Amino acid sequence: MAFNSTLTSRAVLLYDEWIKEGDPRTENWLLMATPFPQTFIVSAYIYFVTFLGPRLMENRKPFDLKRPMVIYNFSIVAFSIYLIYEFLMSGWATGYTFRCDLVDYSSSPQALRMAWTCWLYYFSKFIEMLDTIFFVLRKKNSQVTFLHVFHHSIMPFTWWFGVRFAAGGLGTFHALLNCIVHVIMYTYYALSALGPAYQKYLWWKKYMTTIQLVQFVLVTVHIGQYFFLKDCPYQFPVFVYIIGSYGLIFLVLFLNFYYHAYTKGKRLPKVFQNGNYLHKKSE
Repeated sequence: MAFNSTLTSRAVLLYDEWIKEGDPRTENWLLMATPFPQTFIVSAYIYFVTFLGPRLMENRKPFDLKRPMVIYNFSIVAFSIYLIYEFLMSGWATGYTFRCDLVDYSSSPQALRMAWTCWLYYFSKFIEMLDTIFFVLRKKNSQVTFLHVFHHSIMPFTWWFGVRFAAGGLGTFHALLNCIVHVIMYTYYALSALGPAYQKYLWWKKYMTTIQLVQFVLVTVHIGQYFFLKDCPYQFPVFVYIIGSYGLIFLVLFLNFYYHAYTKGKRLPKVFQNGNYLHKKSE
């Protein structure tokens, strides 16, 4: 018992020392005080989409969520465009070099704008969990893949640390790219949700995965510059390794998805199969 008590006390002290290194500007923002509330949210999300949700829907008819999905997807597009603008105006188009860009911890209007934009991006990761919940409620369980759930689960965790310790600098480049990709991706989802009449406008479906692959290559190349720069005093180098690992892991996972989904034409839209222009029901 004494050993356990000592171990617990040591863990608490280490946590207290670690959290003190956080950015004081963001510590009182929603969900930022500790990582525990988001841990509960992410755990509940995983439990629902992998077990509880499918079990509740097992003997029920799929929900018709066409209108909510159209509104949701176009809302994400609008929000992503807003985030792109904010990331550009708070650094990436107003002084960042795309090389060794440090975190500005000052209380200047631009530094606070970047920190707030980072928090908005972080919070959007919880909103995007609705992607999977819609799959479950529509009984599209085949689309609740490991890649999908892993992506939606890991992003809030990594970005909590980003906002709490390094809200700005070179670690936000992948967020800017991700918002650009989301404009394209959620536009596709919105048009797809509108029904068969819009399928003829979705000929570019296959290229979405290619765009995502390009995204992860750019993320990996950009963050990889750090290891070749002679002098880059980035304040939290651990995030370089996290972002680099993120880029490489998702690059491999999406390459694997691309190979199995498209190499043999398994997921090509019917509009291209056999050279015929056929309609396909919204996925």
